[in-house]
Amino acid sequence: MKLPTLPFTVTDWSAVEPTTHPGETGEALWRTVMMGDVRIRMVEYTPGYLADHWCDRGHVLLVLEGELDTELKDGRTFRLTPGSSYQVSDFGDAAHRSSTATGAKLFIVD
Repeated sequence: MKLPTLPFTVTDWSAVEPTTHPGETGEALWRTVMMGDVRIRMVEYTPGYLADHWCDRGHVLLVLEGELDTELKDGRTFRLTPGSSYQVSDFGDAAHRSSTATGAKLFIVD
């Protein structure tokens, strides 16, 4: 990931229009800002959310609220709580998907 040359920028996330992404169950609401090829998102998962796909994209993800369960395709699972993060690259064998019983709010850069 390489941030392009840009001026100092402040984002008011409440002013960024959300888009809805249905999961296998529940929904993800994304507020997205693009900076060159870098996608920066504030994401909210509704209670009961389960991703409808395995993701191979690299991310830096920080949990702001709620609990997030991340399952790797190899069967390992990780529970993240507010203040915890994960980092995964575009390369390797770390295909993953997210779910939450209670709902979660995340900050993601990819």
